[in-house]
Amino acid sequence: MTAPSWHDRLLGGFRKTSDRLMGNLAGLSAARLDDAVLDDIEEALIASDLGPQTAGRVRARLAEGAYERNLEELGIRLVVAEEIERVLEPVARPLVVEAFPRPQVILVIGVNGSGKTTTIAKLAKTLVDQDYGVMLAAGDTFRAAAIGQLRTWAERVGVPIVSGAEGGDAAGIVFEAVKQATATGIDVLIVDTAGRLQNKRELMDELSKIRRVLGRINPESPHDVVLVLDATTGQNALNQIEVFKEVAGVTGLVMTKLDGTARGGVLVAAAQQFGLPIHAIGVGEKIDDLRGFDANEVSRIIAGVEELVR
Repeated sequence: MTAPSWHDRLLGGFRKTSDRLMGNLAGLSAARLDDAVLDDIEEALIASDLGPQTAGRVRARLAEGAYERNLEELGIRLVVAEEIERVLEPVARPLVVEAFPRPQVILVIGVNGSGKTTTIAKLAKTLVDQDYGVMLAAGDTFRAAAIGQLRTWAERVGVPIVSGAEGGDAAGIVFEAVKQATATGIDVLIVDTAGRLQNKRELMDELSKIRRVLGRINPESPHDVVLVLDATTGQNALNQIEVFKEVAGVTGLVMTKLDGTARGGVLVAAAQQFGLPIHAIGVGEKIDDLRGFDANEVSRIIAGVEELVR
């Protein structure tokens, strides 16, 4: 049995949003694009998790000359796809390894259960495949399971890891990891961190301590602060971006769990609202299921264009 292509997996990842959008737009194609129909289209886009700003953009675009012409359903979908692409194209940016001196330090943050640890492994594998030397640091000392899981992934990917005991000093582990990475010529150090949003102040203090330790070694470090988001949480992902921007200074995003249960439209809402680089998306559990994305391809899938042109 042939494994699904990346494109097919993307279709699955955005299926829930696309199907919902298609259902919400059904029956509007033959109608005159007056204010009432434009309102319905805007509401359909918001209900599909694309966010009010993107919905407003599409509505404004469709309203241009709306009373002079009608649009078939494909025409409406093409406009939706074009506007989504305009939102996504500027943020579809892969992580670039360019720090000097090495290592480039990437702090990976996110709530427990978001797929953070697995995403670190996938990111490490991607960088190893690009011939970079990679090391992991188990900075989430709050959970023994997280430490054990990261050790297992490090072994599978074939990269070194610096870790300690549950309840240990996360900043101390990160300091030791930077020392080892520098001494051994590692290109990229990926640091796992705690994701305990239940106590925001405690999390902020811990992340601040890690950043201070890194800053004493290299004022440019950490070079990236990547927030991992779970696409199945829908609009709650936007709240997480707000909080983690405050406590950690997020520089980029990775969205995981874009499978058949995902509400992938939130990818668009996040891009529109925050404008942060979206380095990669995950569409499965396998080690190679994390990649950058093509804004045009994703936009057409979300808008359901391919469903109508097949």
